[in-house]
Amino acid sequence: QVYKGLDIITNKVSPQEQRLCRHHMISFVDPLVSNYTVVDFRDKAVPLISYIFARDKIPIVVGGTNYYIESLLWKVLINTKEMPSSVPRPDSDRKVELEQLDSAELHRRLSQVDPEMAAKLHPHDKRKVARSLQVFEETGIPHSEILHQQQEEEGGGPLGGPLKYPHSCILWLHADQAALDARLEKRVDDMVAAGLLEELRDFHRRYNQEKVAENRQDYQHGIFQSIGFKEFHEYLVSEGKCSPETSALLLEKGIQALKQVTKRYARRQNKWVRNRFLKRPGPNVPPVYGLEVSDLQRWEEDVVKPALEIVESFIQGREPPAEPLRMEQDEENKRSHRVCELCDRIIIGDREWAAHTRSKSHLHHLKKRRKLEASSHARGTVGDSGDTETSDEDGSLPL
Repeated sequence: QVYKGLDIITNKVSPQEQRLCRHHMISFVDPLVSNYTVVDFRDKAVPLISYIFARDKIPIVVGGTNYYIESLLWKVLINTKEMPSSVPRPDSDRKVELEQLDSAELHRRLSQVDPEMAAKLHPHDKRKVARSLQVFEETGIPHSEILHQQQEEEGGGPLGGPLKYPHSCILWLHADQAALDARLEKRVDDMVAAGLLEELRDFHRRYNQEKVAENRQDYQHGIFQSIGFKEFHEYLVSEGKCSPETSALLLEKGIQALKQVTKRYARRQNKWVRNRFLKRPGPNVPPVYGLEVSDLQRWEEDVVKPALEIVESFIQGREPPAEPLRMEQDEENKRSHRVCELCDRIIIGDREWAAHTRSKSHLHHLKKRRKLEASSHARGTVGDSGDTETSDEDGSLPL
């Protein structure tokens, strides 16, 4: 939503709603800027929060992408531009340059300068590997060492540094999965009815058509990685160049893909809230209050009324009438590093390892190896009439 344009596909708050209270951080980045990061977002949002506090107002952060919200709540990011360094920094975006390299070469370089970080990151996770290399190149300090320094600060923990705003509370609107899926599908249909295709065509014509012609389109950076744009790529590039029937099929394919990726994204966001907010270790975690939004007919009773009571209690320094959500912390290690020699794969995380050992592919390789071992054992201990090997002097068969 920080980028100008694509107001429908990014579900920006309407101009009518924006007039109800002042909004910030919407539609101010040029869509052709490809290196806008969560650090840039944080560095603009934090002064705005201070400005709102200075006017005796309460800043309300609405999301959205929980990774960006987390960057405002805790000290979890590294801004290499602010850190003292004896290493000259490049004018260009070094991370983007590094991402052009082969994954194996990137991981090899990181292993040489920061083996601890390399062991935590999958070799194919090019973005994170490139980021860790960038941190080292621009500061001269291993990424893992900087993270340890953050975690060791007072109030820090395994997931990063201390809480920046100690008097925060989180309102988590959640719904039954079936109700959420149905609502998200309807939202896509409403977006199409509101002029989504015209918006995509116009944006494609102004910003992406030339890139496609030159084979320079990039759906990994900037606004082009937004959910919805790449799902209609085939439709946009073939429109007017194929039959109406084919175009209609590609359009329907894009709509269905948008519905699927939107539902998948919603699941990831809910998982993030559970893992990074509700299960976050350490004392410096804001309370999270759940608001049930499955039945929109009960919006006033289930959402508005309890939310107002919670916020008013918070402002007045009273205990809210509702209990915050709590979840037991997992003992799993999300950064454990294992190598499955059987499948020739690196697995990061306890849960991922457990899933891999139950996978069809792993079980197939395991069955295959056991057959080979059984066959080899049978040949080595029994032999057959075709053996040409001579026995030892005591008459036993050679192993």
